[in-house]
Order: sequence, then C-alpha cells, then structure tokens
Amino acid sequence: MDLPLYAVFVFLAPNWVGTGSWAVRAIPMLFLLPLFVRRRFPRTVAVWILAATLVTYTNEIWAYDRGRAELSMAVVLFTLVQRGDRRFAALTAAAILGLDVMWGFSWGPFTQNPTLTIVGIIPLHFAAWALGEFFRAKLQLAAEEEKRDEAQARAAVAEERTRIARELHDVLAHSMSVIVLNAEGAKLARHRDPEAVDRTLDTIGRTGRDALAELRRLLEVLHAGEAARSPQPTVGELRELVEQCGRAVALEVTGDPGGLPASAALQAYRIVQEALTNMIKHAPADSTGRVDVAFTAEVIRIEVTNTGGKSPPVPALPSSGRGLAGMRQRVEMYHGDLAAGPLPDGGYRVRASLVVGS
Repeated sequence: MDLPLYAVFVFLAPNWVGTGSWAVRAIPMLFLLPLFVRRRFPRTVAVWILAATLVTYTNEIWAYDRGRAELSMAVVLFTLVQRGDRRFAALTAAAILGLDVMWGFSWGPFTQNPTLTIVGIIPLHFAAWALGEFFRAKLQLAAEEEKRDEAQARAAVAEERTRIARELHDVLAHSMSVIVLNAEGAKLARHRDPEAVDRTLDTIGRTGRDALAELRRLLEVLHAGEAARSPQPTVGELRELVEQCGRAVALEVTGDPGGLPASAALQAYRIVQEALTNMIKHAPADSTGRVDVAFTAEVIRIEVTNTGGKSPPVPALPSSGRGLAGMRQRVEMYHGDLAAGPLPDGGYRVRASLVVGS
C-alpha cells in the first residue's frame, strides 16, 4: 500500500508556477517524510502532519498545494483508526476539520466555489476512517483465526496424549497384572506341580511379548503419526486375551463383526481388556468369569462378569484409578452406555454398549 501512496504524493507535486524559488515551494514535500515511520510513532507523526498542514495553510506560497496536505492527514487518520487509537483519531479528525474550515475562510473566497472547497474534501477523511475500521477488523479476524487454530492444535495434542496414556494404561495394566498373578502362582506351585510352573512361565513369556508388541505399536504412533495406528488389537483376538488372563473365563461372541469400523472393534477389545484387568486385580483367585460380546448392525453390547469366589482376596495390586474412566471415555466416543458395579454374590459386572449404526 505504501508505494502507490508515495507515488500519489509525487504526482501531487508543488505548484511550480508563481513567485518564490523552487526550493521554497518544495519545502512542503519535506513535511511528508515522517509518514515513513507513522506505524511506529502514529501519534507523533499525526501531530507533525497537522502542524505542517497548519504551516502550509497559513502561507500564501504553499496554501494552494492542498491535495498533498489533505491526503497526508487522511493517511495519519487511517493509521490511528487501524491501530485502534480511536480517541486520538477523533481529536485528529476534529483538528483536520478545523484546518479545513480555516483554509476555507482564508483562501476559499479566492476559488470558484468556496463551499465546495470546504465540504468536498470531507468524504476523503470519512473514507480514511472507514478504511481504518475495515482493516482493523480484518486484522482482528485474522488474529482470532490464528488463536483458534492454535487452540485447536493444542486440543488435538492434548487429545492425542490422553489417547496414548489410555492405551498405555490398558496395555500395561492388563499385561503386568497377568504377569504378577502368574508369577506368584508359579512360586506357590513350584514344589507341588512343576508342569503347572512351566505352563505359567509360558503364559508370562507370551504376555510379556504381546505387551512389548503393543508398546512398539504405540511408539510407532508417536514417531509416525496417523499412518502407524494400524494394525491394532481387534475382536478377533478376544479369545487369546481371555486365555492369557490366568482365570477360568468363558467367552461367547454372537453376531458378525465383519462390518464393524476398525476403531469400534478396538474400543470393544480395550473395554474387555480393562474389565478382565479389574477382575485379575480385585477378584479372589478362585473366582470365575464370563465375557459376552454381541454384534448387531446398530450396537455392540459387552458384558464382563466374575463371581465372588471363596478364597481370600489376592493382595492388592497398584492401581492408577484410570480403568473405569478410560472405559467411560471409550463408550462416550460411540454415544453408548456404561454400567459397572458389584453383584449380590460378591462378584462384579461391567456392561457397556457402543452405538455403531446411524
């Protein structure tokens, strides 16, 4: 915008015809030099331009070179409004009006239309104010959009961190619970049933390897982003998950999961995994469990229950308290329901639904 503006000022050169030297007539051009720094010192430049205009309008040699002075005042008025300094801009506008009236009474009678010389220039300053408001609103809108984009980026980062924390919790809590439980069981059975110890150690090894594989997938997500999110555990691996938990748990899957969205299958897997983790952590060693997963075109229904058992409760394993909260978040992603609570026989039940159809 500056280069065309300065070109206009050059075009509005002094009137070289008349008495006085060219150097004297060119002095008003020097008054415009502060416009180069008007963005850095808007008030100072505005005062300078008004003072220079006053000098110009009170001198017969320069008074009729009015276009350049009026345009320079319009520029500083625009700058003040664009920067949001409306109070000083209003004072500047009042000063501009006073200078125009002064010029009209001083030099207007010597023109063909004195009234037009005063009134005709006013729209220029109205336009300068309106343009200042327009560009200020445009800048504010761009700043708000930038802030909104930054907020959305921060929200996406926070959501991704929450997702990864939830996945880490589900993977580690379940796998470590299985490993600890089987390790303690192997320690008790090493003298009575060596073969059971071997089976238990196999379970520990297999669970540890699976946990490492899932952790590797999560690390790939961190390094590669969205493209590394698959493959993820699906409902087809539920049977293996149940077998690894080290308890007598029955599994029944009904319906066809083939048409499920991959994300819904992952959420169903994780909900079952977390419910089994709670069973391993809190239920007595002789308690039994049951997992029921039903697939329909509209909803996935999940129910995981365990009996109370008769043996003493297992020693409490460390808990982060994220289990139920994580399941609730997964259910909310699919506008479903979650209900969890104790049963009359001392057992526990987790019931969840995920809405996958419209």
